Amino acid sequence: MKLVVLEGYSLNPGDLDWGRLKALGDVTIYDRTPPEKIVERALQADAILSNKTPLTRKIFEQLPALRYIGILATGYDSVDVKAAIDFGIVVTNIPTYGTQSVAQMTFAHILHIMHHLAEHDKSVQKGEWSKALDYCYWKYPQRELAGLTLGILGLGRIGKAVAHIGNAFGMEIIYYDKVQADDSSLGWKDVPLEILFQESDVLSLHCPLTPETYEIIDMNHLNMMKKTAVLINTSRGGLIKNNDLATALKKGIIYAAGLDVLDKEPPPLDHPLLGIPNCFITPHIAWATHAARSRLLDSAIENLKCFMKGNPINVVYG
Repeated sequence: MKLVVLEGYSLNPGDLDWGRLKALGDVTIYDRTPPEKIVERALQADAILSNKTPLTRKIFEQLPALRYIGILATGYDSVDVKAAIDFGIVVTNIPTYGTQSVAQMTFAHILHIMHHLAEHDKSVQKGEWSKALDYCYWKYPQRELAGLTLGILGLGRIGKAVAHIGNAFGMEIIYYDKVQADDSSLGWKDVPLEILFQESDVLSLHCPLTPETYEIIDMNHLNMMKKTAVLINTSRGGLIKNNDLATALKKGIIYAAGLDVLDKEPPPLDHPLLGIPNCFITPHIAWATHAARSRLLDSAIENLKCFMKGNPINVVYG
């Protein structure tokens, strides 16, 4: 089998071992592949491993040998899955590798906003504590999570992991998920979407990006939220209508946002959410712990092995 990894660097910048993958066949690994190089690099490939590289119907028309695409992620927005099916190409993803890491980053953002850790560190490093009249001071309100309501939009694996952590902090859990059965045995409350926006002190997004959820965070829903509310997005950037969130943050319609994803990555320098003091952004790294990336690589290898044996797993059907 001839296998081409179109973008290996984000998964393995050098701290993981490609050896088990290379043992499966003739493997070529590229750190990154621009769109204009896809066909040239994958022309003879039976299989491709990729993440964000766009794989379209037009691309498939030019890759007659291609029979397998392994997405190095859970989301598969970058692949025209219906076109792949038309060409007899099996597409797989990796659904479970990053659950704990993403949940952990969700709370990293929540805790940072509740305590303004970076701002207080900068204050101390500038000498303000050394000059203070008292043994302590705070430049922003300090908020306790216990007793606050954590709203979760999308109660899948990651949403559930976030809910469990919220429980450990003493938070009340409410959620909206149109396909999720009631979890009242855990004390979590299944609520209508409007109630989710109205009652959440922290609203965390964990739903897929679909036509129904595209830009669901718009001014209509933001106006339903508390002025003290915090929005967290470690899911998909397209869930947010950028200009509406920017306006809400600047006008104090909500208190703050913590984002690990944006609609365009990397973002342009004039992206509407850059430069807003109460919008805290990390560069899509919730998934990127060493442990999570190790699981991802192991799962990608297992997916490929099963395909080669004629029994593919984690197949995406669009």
